[in-house]
Amino acid sequence: MNLFNILFYSIALLIVVSTGLAVTRRNLVHAVIYLIMSFFGSAFVFYLFGAPFLAALMVIVYAGAIMILFLFIIMMLRVETPEEQLFPARQMWPAVAVAAGYLVVGALLAAHDPAAGAVLGPAQTEPAVFGAYVFRNTWLAVEVTSLLLLVALIGALFIGKRPTHESEE
Repeated sequence: MNLFNILFYSIALLIVVSTGLAVTRRNLVHAVIYLIMSFFGSAFVFYLFGAPFLAALMVIVYAGAIMILFLFIIMMLRVETPEEQLFPARQMWPAVAVAAGYLVVGALLAAHDPAAGAVLGPAQTEPAVFGAYVFRNTWLAVEVTSLLLLVALIGALFIGKRPTHESEE
């Protein structure tokens, strides 16, 4: 096993563990921090596979902009977390059964796929070509996404705004 494989599997383990912790935390700020760790791990995997531009986009867009927006929304709303158990046992067992089913089906598909061992060729492009492609072919999706983020931010501002009580005279 070479250094590349060791790095890949250790970063993949970091991604899986931090994402699992993000899903299971009751404190929303901690969940966002774990999700940021997961995004940084994903960016490092992109970098390992020779896509430094995608790694930079992952850090700037997801770990930077969107997670900071989530943190602002969480802090503005001042969401209180109850101290009850996150997942009751009656909800945990069906989720574990479904996850086990997905693992079994995924393992069977990977084991019996004839193209599973094929080596993929590298796909490289310049950032300017990638940007031109995104804004030429998917400009509407980019604009709708930016509009949705703006609406979510404005909604969070209105929800987080404390009502002012007028003094009764």
